[in-house]
Amino acid sequence: MVMGKSSTILLRVVLALVFIGALAIQGQAAWWLYLASSADTADVSYVHRSTVLYVVLALLVIQVCCICVWKLAARVQHGTVFSPASYKFVNIIIAAISFGSIMTFALGAIMAPGPEVAPGVVLLAGGLGVVLAGISLIVWVLRQLLAQASHTEAQAADLRTELNGVI
Repeated sequence: MVMGKSSTILLRVVLALVFIGALAIQGQAAWWLYLASSADTADVSYVHRSTVLYVVLALLVIQVCCICVWKLAARVQHGTVFSPASYKFVNIIIAAISFGSIMTFALGAIMAPGPEVAPGVVLLAGGLGVVLAGISLIVWVLRQLLAQASHTEAQAADLRTELNGVI
């Protein structure tokens, strides 16, 4: 079954909007990071700089995932998603989300010792890290399903070839 053209167009519009929005916010956050690094250290704390850097990197994770989903959607549209070439895009998504999870735990660890941040915020960062790790595991399971489907597709192609040879 091939993905419909309207579904693909809608998905690509959403992915493009997310990518462009993330890029715009990332540019603004990078500007804030630049201002924070050039400002007096008494005015801008280490936690603030770390948070802005986290935002920039988290948006990069989102952008990487958008690009990979775009590529996978193109493969679905062309009916070539059930091939080992699709694994690299899924692997990149898994790595990006895992990196985001580790990054979130690191931000929580940076925020934890100081009195600047409420303990509830640190707990939220830890919870978000766990959620991201769970999403990474879900995508890994979906990758395993893709591998099984690819193997089944290859077997079906072999059987069709044998059947055509018999007929």
